[in-house]
Amino acid sequence: MINVDWKKFIITFFITISLFAVGIFFGNYLSNRKINQVKNTQDKISIDILSSETRFALLKQSSCEDLKGDFILSDELTSVGSRLDFLEATLGVENEDVTSLKKYYSILEIRDYLLMREISTRCGLIPHFILYFYSMKNDCPDCSKQWYVLTEIRNKYPELRVYTFDYNINLSAVRSLLQIFKIKNTKLPTFVLDDVLFSGFYGVNDLSTRVQKVLVKN
Repeated sequence: MINVDWKKFIITFFITISLFAVGIFFGNYLSNRKINQVKNTQDKISIDILSSETRFALLKQSSCEDLKGDFILSDELTSVGSRLDFLEATLGVENEDVTSLKKYYSILEIRDYLLMREISTRCGLIPHFILYFYSMKNDCPDCSKQWYVLTEIRNKYPELRVYTFDYNINLSAVRSLLQIFKIKNTKLPTFVLDDVLFSGFYGVNDLSTRVQKVLVKN
């Protein structure tokens, strides 16, 4: 007959249950914390987008004198873009909330691009643009590397206005850009630098050389 130490068995059982309960508690805590962090990021993006849209309307009514030194929305776009990057990494690129916010962001970028072209014509300014088209799918292995290069370029040339667009996003405004510049998914990553199109991966030095030529020319 086997002697069972019931006391030891019960203690072990309760320790196991306790550890399991603690694990569930901390798992739920971390999960809820992550959800709250994501929700806060979504709220901040929505506020930034609303703020930028309001500023668009104000800038369109401003005189050229008022626009000097204080007409740039790039910082706001960068802020929204960074938060979107966080959401993509947290929730995934296929998440409906991420896709919806990315659409708003893409529209915001296009509106900024059109506004800057209008302001440059009206006020005799010479802004410089990069429109970067990429894909989050496996059809563009160089796009992730190119993203880091583009971040370096953005930091190196703050006067350069950089807009990024997901080739696969289901948005008519982005589709129009693809048609206007004749962008093909087989040639991603693709850049449009001051209306000049070039495709393929470019390192920091190669892309800097192209940007410098444009900046020096003007």
